[in-house]
Amino acid sequence: MGGRGEQTRRSRSRNGGNLLGQGFSSLLTTQFLGAANDNILKQVLIFMVTEGLWRDALGKGGQSIIALCLTLPFVLLSGYAGQLNDRISKQRVAVWMKVAEIPIVAVAGLGLWMGQLYITLIAFIFMSIQSTMFSPAKYGMIPELVRTTELSRANGMINMLTNIAIIVGTMIAGPVSDRFFPARPRVDGTLPPAMHWLPFAVMVAFALAGVIAVLFLPRLRAQNVKLKFDPNPSTTYWESIREMSRGPILLVAVSWSYFYLIGMMSILLVPEYKGLLNISYTEASYLLGVLAVSIGVGSALAGLLSGDRIEPRLVPAGAIGLTLFLMLLGLVPPNKSNVAFFLGGAGISAGLYLVPLQALLQELAPDESRGRYLAAANAMSNIFMSIAAGVVWLARRPLGLEANRSFLVCAFFSSLAAITMFWRLRSMTRRAREAEAEAEAGEA
Repeated sequence: MGGRGEQTRRSRSRNGGNLLGQGFSSLLTTQFLGAANDNILKQVLIFMVTEGLWRDALGKGGQSIIALCLTLPFVLLSGYAGQLNDRISKQRVAVWMKVAEIPIVAVAGLGLWMGQLYITLIAFIFMSIQSTMFSPAKYGMIPELVRTTELSRANGMINMLTNIAIIVGTMIAGPVSDRFFPARPRVDGTLPPAMHWLPFAVMVAFALAGVIAVLFLPRLRAQNVKLKFDPNPSTTYWESIREMSRGPILLVAVSWSYFYLIGMMSILLVPEYKGLLNISYTEASYLLGVLAVSIGVGSALAGLLSGDRIEPRLVPAGAIGLTLFLMLLGLVPPNKSNVAFFLGGAGISAGLYLVPLQALLQELAPDESRGRYLAAANAMSNIFMSIAAGVVWLARRPLGLEANRSFLVCAFFSSLAAITMFWRLRSMTRRAREAEAEAEAGEA
């Protein structure tokens, strides 16, 4: 990439802050609280439609409908989100979205309190819309808050903290679900009293804390104030994809997005181990916690191994590891210990896969188009997640596969990625680096 793209990257290298500055710390805290809250609501809903209050309301594989409620707003609205985040300050977008989170989770909590599935689902869709608008802001502002040489470490940190947040959210969702809808009797045979108000109280508390955290973000300038708003979101997607196709960034975006096909399938299948292993909601949430913490460990490891540069060679290594551990989940008779171990290995591999791709997306995108490029990548990732929801429904209903056997389908998709995409990705990113080195040598 040359011209204005090179100038903007050099400008970021000179003007960015450090990882311990107030701006990046505020972003980390804001993202942590928001991701935790998203996962509390999502997991309580999934638990309730798979094994709980609304077990028969959406049928077998009903968690796929929850997944579609999460992903379709990203597919339909990411074009608007990208334009918004290029047209105005990403800091302002972040503040607006965190304020909007409070009434959204309040309605979701009331829907759970009243036992009204469709009120809760509607609120969940609005939560997804809020996340759609916030996503290009949180990832797009990273190069505005840190130096270019810190991008790999910054992405490793935010991925690690995001996955710790997922751990917190999922591990809170298990006990909250057990108390919201008690399913296991006490020793004396009686059920403990239901605490229908608990999800409402927990989610509103997290949303309020998120608003406080986002207020510490520094003011950031809008990157493209002259951008003309296009009411057709698909135009933004196609223009961004066409621009991205002129260099390696499109393949990077597709590779990054493709992971979410595998990741969403895994997230939807793990809660079904509650019935498969005869465990509680809390114990099922621990398995999700293992997956999340291991992705965080893998992300931190990727940042450490990358050092001051972006290291795309970690991508194929992560894909191979992911394929291996997903195959083991599908083939080995499950118990709590081996499921936790295999999920941990898959999560570490996923972190190694994701961090270099995410850093490349941010580094290769010019400042004035980063919001739209990231929005296009978000749309692609959510298309893959929507496909994942359909694949899980197909595996669980018409094909009748058990949850553990369905992981073989995940392994198949992971192996396809490892075989067909990553060697080409390495060669393309190597050529991009060589071009940048030649440009810098010419300037010197």
